[in-house]
Amino acid sequence: MKPVPVVVTIGLALLVNIAGLCGALAETKTVRVAKQFGISYLPITIIESEKLLEKHAKAAGVDMQPQWIQFTSGTPMNDAILSGSLDLASGGVGPMITIWGKTRSGIGVKGVAALNAMPLYLVSVNPKVKSIKDLTDADRIALPAVKTSIQALTLQMAAERAFGAGQQYKLDSLTVSMGHPDAQAAMLGEKSGINAHFGSAPFMYQELTDPRAHKILDSYEVMGGPHTFNVVWATTKFHNENPKLIRAFIDALGDAEKILREEPSRAAAIYVKLDNPKMDPAEVERMIRLPENEWTIVPKNMMAYCTFMHRVGALPVAPPSWKDLFFSEVADLPGS
Repeated sequence: MKPVPVVVTIGLALLVNIAGLCGALAETKTVRVAKQFGISYLPITIIESEKLLEKHAKAAGVDMQPQWIQFTSGTPMNDAILSGSLDLASGGVGPMITIWGKTRSGIGVKGVAALNAMPLYLVSVNPKVKSIKDLTDADRIALPAVKTSIQALTLQMAAERAFGAGQQYKLDSLTVSMGHPDAQAAMLGEKSGINAHFGSAPFMYQELTDPRAHKILDSYEVMGGPHTFNVVWATTKFHNENPKLIRAFIDALGDAEKILREEPSRAAAIYVKLDNPKMDPAEVERMIRLPENEWTIVPKNMMAYCTFMHRVGALPVAPPSWKDLFFSEVADLPGS
């Protein structure tokens, strides 16, 4: 047998090296991750603080650098996902289901994992309002995004239950889009006519320490039990082109939520340092430990929102299962 010429051997080596290089470059080196305001996004804050995404990506052979971006609601986040200027969005169930419905036959946005299961409180400072049935045109409810946020959807579900079939939009005219920090300041400062806030932790807990404030609606009561509040989502293109990054993010999320469950004081210190330096770490830890706040990547009660949205025409097609809303990495979890 004739020996293989040196030039061919070198050529084969180059091809092997190029193939390996292409494989290494197949995954994005920079991943743009978004979050919003509040304790519910603490898993992502912990990932950022402890460099957990970099850790798991490096273990998978991916050299990457995350960019952390903050939004006030899910609607602009969805715009960023669609424009290609954001890779991983995080927000309430409402915006995630909405973009799933709009893109299911196109770019295919789906959920990567849940962040938590947490209640949402509608808080009012109007002494005449004891329940949503007492709300009038004199009231204004601040929430992250009218019609599409999880708070807006929950309010619609509650309105239908309180006022009857076909009345799901009865209170929509009272709602105003506003980020949680601004909404809290507006309600407690009695500015802009805002006298109610459908918020989340820590804002709703802080508001209830004001003697004027009281809870008039609890999302767990509306949903009949615990439900996912926040989820992370991405396009099918990003998911399919970056399988190692997706896996690394889910693993990082698992580490972050373990810290929340097992080291809540450490998690609280991280939140105060990076997200809310005005808060007392002990108070943050108390909120983290509340039994109603569950730190889990398992999607819960998703289908109840989907069923409602489809029935009222906000979702063109109802998914057969919660698994249709998410990528396969979490399909084996006991979701609902």
